[in-house]
Amino acid sequence: MAALAVVETPSGKDAIAEGLLGLLKPAVQQLDLHVHSVRESQVELREHIDNLATELCRINEHQKVVLDLDPYVKKLLNARRRVVLVNNILQNAQERLRRLNHNVAKETARRKTMLETSGAFTPRSPSKP
Repeated sequence: MAALAVVETPSGKDAIAEGLLGLLKPAVQQLDLHVHSVRESQVELREHIDNLATELCRINEHQKVVLDLDPYVKKLLNARRRVVLVNNILQNAQERLRRLNHNVAKETARRKTMLETSGAFTPRSPSKP
């Protein structure tokens, strides 16, 4: 009977791993969503910077009074360059998060299959005790 109880409960190491996987997966998914929304904002900001720089150049060309807008255009282009750099960093981070999420899902499925085949895990409905 004691051997049966050992088979039915996962080891402490497996329980910790299962708990960590359960905690990590939602956090990774939430972080991925936030990174995605920030990337979209970065693209929109880059487009606005491009439009503003174009408009400043157009205004500068049509002005009768000579205004030196070049320093402002350079600042905008420098800001655009930084936005692109941050976007690239976010894109790399998001790709790593996707790989991590995939690995977590794969490991969870592997462990679930392993528990089901060993007979230690039988899925129950939440309404049944």
